[in-house]
Amino acid sequence: MVRVPAGDSFTPAETERLMRAVQHAERISGLTFSVYVGVSEEDSRAYAERLHSTLEDPPRSVLIMCNPGFRALEIVTGSQARRQLDDVECRLAAATMRTSFEADDIIGGLVHGIAQLGDAAYQPPTLHATR
Repeated sequence: MVRVPAGDSFTPAETERLMRAVQHAERISGLTFSVYVGVSEEDSRAYAERLHSTLEDPPRSVLIMCNPGFRALEIVTGSQARRQLDDVECRLAAATMRTSFEADDIIGGLVHGIAQLGDAAYQPPTLHATR
C-alpha cells in the first residue's frame, strides 16, 4: 500500500514504480509493506507507530513513513516482521533512502530502500518435506 495525503502527489509512473517495489518486497519476504509519504506530527516516530497500528496485519507489516518537508524517515516493523528484519538491516535501508533523498530523489530512495528491506527479509522456500 502506498499512501500520499491529498494535495501531495506523485505522477502515475512514480506511483506505479513504488507499487512494483512494494509488491516485489512482499512476494519475496512474505511480509506486508506500506509506504506513507506526507506530513507527520512533531514526534514522527510516534506518528509512524500509530499509522502502523492501523494496518490490516500489524505483526507481519513493515511501514515506511517519509516526511520530506521535515526530513523525517521512520521504519516500523511488527513483532513477526522484526524476526526477519533487525535494526541493523532497517538502518542500512534508511541510509540508502536518505542518500537518495539528499539528491532530491524521493521515489528512487523509497524504491531502493523497499527493495533492500525485501531482500533482507527474504525467506527461502523450504525444500524438504515434513513427516
